[in-house]
Amino acid sequence: MRLLKRVLLVFVLLLGLLLLGGLAMPSKFRVVREVQIGASADKVYALIASPRQWAGWSVWHQRDPAMMIDYSGPESGVGASWAWRSQSEGDGRMRFTAAEPGRRLGYELFFPDFGTSSQGEFVLEPTAGGTRVVWRMDGDMGRNPLYHWMALFADRMVGQDFEAGLNGLKRLAEKP
Repeated sequence: MRLLKRVLLVFVLLLGLLLLGGLAMPSKFRVVREVQIGASADKVYALIASPRQWAGWSVWHQRDPAMMIDYSGPESGVGASWAWRSQSEGDGRMRFTAAEPGRRLGYELFFPDFGTSSQGEFVLEPTAGGTRVVWRMDGDMGRNPLYHWMALFADRMVGQDFEAGLNGLKRLAEKP
């Protein structure tokens, strides 16, 4: 009985530390990655501004080719959106909120499993060798202190996916 009480006490203390630690952490996060692509900004923009084109370069589509996707709105640009359901990648919705063809594409992202949202953008800058693409996302994990731990590691977790996606975008955009 003594051992059970000690184990329970240790569990309660660890849980308390986890919750208090989470409360002390910020709920906001930022992820930024970039790549140089040897293709025009217009060609790159066409691959990111249409939700249907993401299947050709997004790491999430590659990890779950059976992902269920529902597209809505226009084919590309402002208002283009899609919702997905995936056993391995989770469920979510994305909608493009701002579009400057060849220059910038803004979006909103929502994950119903967590009740969290984020905003982001792709910025395309023409260079002598093609296009510099910056993919940025800012989010807020809300009030749940356990999710604050996720915000702490968001750059490490999501950043790898951004890098893989940008490399896929580069390969696709640079094809003749």
